[in-house]
Amino acid sequence: MLEESESKEPAMNPFQKNESKETLFSPVSTEVVPPRPLSLPKKPSPKICGSNYPLGIAFIVVNEFCERFSYYGMKAVLTLYFLYFLHWSEDTSTSIYHAFSSLCYFTPILGAAIADSWLGKFKVLSLVGLSLIALGTGGIKPCVAAFGGDQFEEKHAEERTRYFSVFYLSINAGSLISTFITPMLRGDVQCFGEDCYALAFGVPGLLMVIALVVFTMGSKLYRKPPPEGNIVTQVAKCIWFAISNRFNNRSGDIPKRQHWLDWAAEKYPKQLIMDVKALTRVLFLYIPLPMFWALLDQQGSRWTLQATRMNGNLGFFVLQPDQMQVLNPLLVLIFIPLFDLVIYRLVSKCGINFSSLRKMAVGMILASLAFAVAAAVEIKINRMVPPQPGPQEIFLQTLNLADEDVKVTVLGDENNTLLEESIRSFQKMPHYAQLHLKTKRQDFHFYLEYHNLSVYAKHSMEEKNWYSLIILEDGKNISSMMVKDEENKTTNGMTAVRFVNTLHKEVNISLGKDTFLIVGEDYGVSAYTTVQSGEYPVVHCRAEDKDFSLNMGLLDPGTAYLFVIINNTNQDPQAWKMEDIPANKLSIAWQLPQYALVTAGEVMFSVTGLEFSYSQAPSSMKSVLQAAWLLTVAVGNIIVLVVAQFSGLVQWAEFILFSCLLLVVCLIFSIMGYYYVPIKPEDLQEPADKKIPHTQGNVINLETKKTKL
Repeated sequence: MLEESESKEPAMNPFQKNESKETLFSPVSTEVVPPRPLSLPKKPSPKICGSNYPLGIAFIVVNEFCERFSYYGMKAVLTLYFLYFLHWSEDTSTSIYHAFSSLCYFTPILGAAIADSWLGKFKVLSLVGLSLIALGTGGIKPCVAAFGGDQFEEKHAEERTRYFSVFYLSINAGSLISTFITPMLRGDVQCFGEDCYALAFGVPGLLMVIALVVFTMGSKLYRKPPPEGNIVTQVAKCIWFAISNRFNNRSGDIPKRQHWLDWAAEKYPKQLIMDVKALTRVLFLYIPLPMFWALLDQQGSRWTLQATRMNGNLGFFVLQPDQMQVLNPLLVLIFIPLFDLVIYRLVSKCGINFSSLRKMAVGMILASLAFAVAAAVEIKINRMVPPQPGPQEIFLQTLNLADEDVKVTVLGDENNTLLEESIRSFQKMPHYAQLHLKTKRQDFHFYLEYHNLSVYAKHSMEEKNWYSLIILEDGKNISSMMVKDEENKTTNGMTAVRFVNTLHKEVNISLGKDTFLIVGEDYGVSAYTTVQSGEYPVVHCRAEDKDFSLNMGLLDPGTAYLFVIINNTNQDPQAWKMEDIPANKLSIAWQLPQYALVTAGEVMFSVTGLEFSYSQAPSSMKSVLQAAWLLTVAVGNIIVLVVAQFSGLVQWAEFILFSCLLLVVCLIFSIMGYYYVPIKPEDLQEPADKKIPHTQGNVINLETKKTKL
């Protein structure tokens, strides 16, 4: 019987090689692994108002609110800072924005390694994470969510699940307030005659200090699981040994093993192998996730740039383009309780198993729909933009600076009338007129009727350009000059201005800290200059030795203005204002549907993903798996960076591209999720009667083997 029992033993363990009795007593690992200290019973941590929520959670949530206020407040104004202050292009601003975001989500890998290996989550969060902004974000992101989860006992798993919703609420509460306030600090406060970016970045910096203070105040209330060694290195070595061992033992005579990681059993403890199995299964599921983040994170770049080309005047309030991002955290605060308390419960009552992976797949579909809506809005914006002149076409407007009405007739080569318009004094044509050329460049004849005078003029114009015919008064006579207008006057949704100087002296105009114009005397015309929208009640000017100011009034975004500087005999010179290109007509409220869809998708994808990552992570690798989750965000931002730099697509087509890509990825993720079996907490631990005693190192239990022999 003994021999029979002995002969059957190898069959019970498919991962064990055929070995002699002597090899059964050999160490499993050749590496020295220090014994774990005995876990002593811990005193239960204080709870919040008699509930099962640890009191330390309050400090963690408040800390996260302040830290997210700082992070999102800074990011809210970052794209417009690149665009308006540094004068970068839209594509460059988008690329740098997403490169920064990607870096912020790459560094959590380093932070997670330090947290799980040496310092522990508490020390990384307080000493490293909040001391350095750039690298600190890598210390904070992978630790704070998992550190909050560590405060709960296993018997309070339901409260821990709700904690992640509260945690996400604190993130979006900080984001909501900062996204609304920092653009106001930027636009409504003037620093050195310009938007106050210093204040917009300084207030978030102050909130980081408050976050540090709040977090350290709760130090004595936290449960602080000790670090468990250099887990990242252990995982890498375990995987490498399993692969190399399998390659070295690829003979058909060697029995196969159930899992490829079981080939590491000769060197590494079974518990570590089980942990790595759980880790790799989830990491494989993470492969399609970056595409979701590629769409979600464009709220601060492409969607903000789209908002600059829309009308932010809501009647009761003028919304800045970067303030539109406030919709996302606001809707998150509404959607999280709505989904948790209403929608998910209704779905459950209908008998539908709405698992975490299914929620994430639905979130992807909603984000894809959001970008389809964004593409439709972009197409609508393009239809309202003035058309561009094509081949053998020009756009012409006439400006009358004479003191009486002037009738303008444009004649072709054969004296045929192409345009006839009567223009009042100090007025212009209501819109540009489209004229067709017979060649790429053509001479046009102009017949001007003023009082009893008839004046002829000839001007040459080239295809695909905008022109302004300016009628000048010289005593009792009139003359005209043709000015070629610049294209794309109001790119990026900014305001464009130009000046005509009717004075007999040169005028220097200061439009800001670094924006100066010199307009020549006697009907000198300046080029278009882009400025930020807003009130310009006092614009400092100088003509020779005399200083004066011009009141330019309110400049709307997306508008091109013409200012004619005229002499007032009783007062200082004044500016006569008119619009070359009218303000944006499409309301910024049209972005509401796309924000609602993408936020609903975020709640179903991100909140669920946070809890899913924690629940599927082995105890020794929770921060590593959280960092891997954040790594998918980094990769998503790299995708946007690459597309922005190299796609060459118009904006609406780029939105459609992202929408279709996410749908394809959602299909792949759904297939992967269908075959994924979620891990239960008890599956992450080896049964007690089979554990290798830590007090004896990694040597196989000799007493058990003697009994069997």
